[in-house]
Amino acid sequence: MSRIPADTRQTVRAELLAWYRQQGRDLPWRGELSPYRIWLSEVMLQQTQVTTVIPYYHRFLARFPTLPDLAAAPLEEVLKAWEGLGYYARARNLHRAARELVEKWHGQFPESYQELHQLPGFGAYTAGAVASIAFGEAVPAVDGNVKRVLARLFAVESDVTRGPGAQQIRELAAALVDPDSPGDWTQALMELGATVCLPKSPRCLLCPVRELCQGRRQGIELSLPVKPAKKALPHYEVTAAVIRDGNKLLIAQRPPEGMLGGLWEFPGGKCEAGETLPACLRREIEEELGVEIEVGPLITVVKHGYTHFKITLHAFECRLVAGHPQALGVADWRWVTLEELDAFPFPRTDRQIIEVLQGRSNKKDLSK
Repeated sequence: MSRIPADTRQTVRAELLAWYRQQGRDLPWRGELSPYRIWLSEVMLQQTQVTTVIPYYHRFLARFPTLPDLAAAPLEEVLKAWEGLGYYARARNLHRAARELVEKWHGQFPESYQELHQLPGFGAYTAGAVASIAFGEAVPAVDGNVKRVLARLFAVESDVTRGPGAQQIRELAAALVDPDSPGDWTQALMELGATVCLPKSPRCLLCPVRELCQGRRQGIELSLPVKPAKKALPHYEVTAAVIRDGNKLLIAQRPPEGMLGGLWEFPGGKCEAGETLPACLRREIEEELGVEIEVGPLITVVKHGYTHFKITLHAFECRLVAGHPQALGVADWRWVTLEELDAFPFPRTDRQIIEVLQGRSNKKDLSK
């Protein structure tokens, strides 16, 4: 058990809370009392910068101002509002949890960490953040920023992502929660990590608890937190077919679960070993839609990095040769015009293909 002397605990709480209340950023969700809005902001902020989140937060609330509004909306509308924010499982879980809250909790949020933790998408961090900020429960919320702050403050030299190091961080976080202001405390820790205790260039001279920082005292702050070495990300060659029928384009919807679930795309897939790009595309289209295509010229190439791998996406002009589309390896398919594409939620990679198509469509008729 990680023990913190009572005087140290009290000093850290007092100094950090005073700093936060004077120096904390003025963000749209700060001071918010609505658990729905607090929840939405916390989910959006996971693995995403504040500057990116703010406009999405405003647009999402304009479209779904209340929990019942979100629960009543079709998933596709939710994904469309989320389009471009990435990590789409967050949006799917947000929608699932909203429906569960309406159906099982009569549109009210449970007020305890344990009950929140049972909802879809409510991991330990989200449940802790909502419980402490919205309902004043004295529970910790440990994200990447908090791990970094605590690892440096208490010189935790073990891997903070697993085993004894992760356990030590959890114990430190639980011991430090201010019982009188748990919501402000949660936000203060996160704020310190986001604005002062930065990963590569910590602004130690601006830190309100610098005199208590064991990592700084020992001169090891830049080596903390300890994490496993990053592995080289695998790279895949991927194809996409822009299949035309007159002025219509064939798009397909990804299965609801899994990566990018529920989003629409130009159908295609990953190349197998020794397979040419056109051969890959013909095989994928037959497997997914049960049709035969002729692969034409290359339209564009898009490079993109995900959390665990990178891709180079090759988009080709294609023509339907035989068969009628069927939902074999996809959830659904549609023939749509170029103008109608904007109504559908697409991954960032396919949006780049659409931008190229829209740019070219102003210059010549691509349906010929």
